[in-house]
Amino acid sequence: MNRHGLARATQLLCLGLSLAGHAATDMVRVPPGQTRIGSERGRADEQPAYTAHVRAFELDRTKVTVAAFAGFVRRTGHVTDAERRGHGAVMTFGTGRWTDVAGASWRHPEGAAGPAAPGDHPVTQVSWHDASAYCAAAGKRLPTEVEWEHAARGGGARAAEFAFGDGLVQAGRYRANVWTGVFPVVNDAADGFRTTSPVGAFGAGPHGLADMAGNVWEWSADWYRPYAERARPFAAGAGAEKAQRGGSFLCDPKFCYGFRITARGHAAPDAAFMHVGFRCARDAGGAT
Repeated sequence: MNRHGLARATQLLCLGLSLAGHAATDMVRVPPGQTRIGSERGRADEQPAYTAHVRAFELDRTKVTVAAFAGFVRRTGHVTDAERRGHGAVMTFGTGRWTDVAGASWRHPEGAAGPAAPGDHPVTQVSWHDASAYCAAAGKRLPTEVEWEHAARGGGARAAEFAFGDGLVQAGRYRANVWTGVFPVVNDAADGFRTTSPVGAFGAGPHGLADMAGNVWEWSADWYRPYAERARPFAAGAGAEKAQRGGSFLCDPKFCYGFRITARGHAAPDAAFMHVGFRCARDAGGAT
């Protein structure tokens, strides 16, 4: 890490201190309200935009960490899809090529020969099935796409393009862990991190939620399909994928822009990637 990156990492650590006292299972209540979902200016799968009424719910303050997932594994003996297969998907810096790397798992996201995942970073190389199992064991569930977007908008009250406001860099500081440099040749870590960052390192956004943009994508409860078909019956068949939200450290502002509030990702429910994690939700005790 260069000198600028080291200084930036120190700043980000300070920003995250307000979250340090919160466990990975700490939740915030997201109030009910009307939210505009999607964007007429976004990509095709973000259209047509529509208005949804959202009931109050609770959402994990941060993405689920490696340490929290390790505790779940110790308690339940859960074996992830990537571990059963013996590999997970890893992107090679420099080429942008995705390959299945032997030994890539939540313990070693870049492969068996790669570094161990730090305990305070978001867990990755977990499939939708793994994420659902974790949430269920905690008496929770994955959030829907509408819930996630409602929360990212601060309960529907904000029209900003990003969960952190209107600009990726504010007062000389990055507000999210994204790709900086020339994609996919080099990530210069101008935001302080080359891959994942500790949860909460960039501070909190609406309602105290951290990392609603960047760091790692988050699995949602929903099957990925066009908004125009949302009211139609849906039977998941071969090739059906689950929707993801939030973007990741691999999102280049000039190429991907996946960390916008309305951006959508998607993958097969048994797939596992080095840049995909999750957080859990639960109903808010009868509130509407």
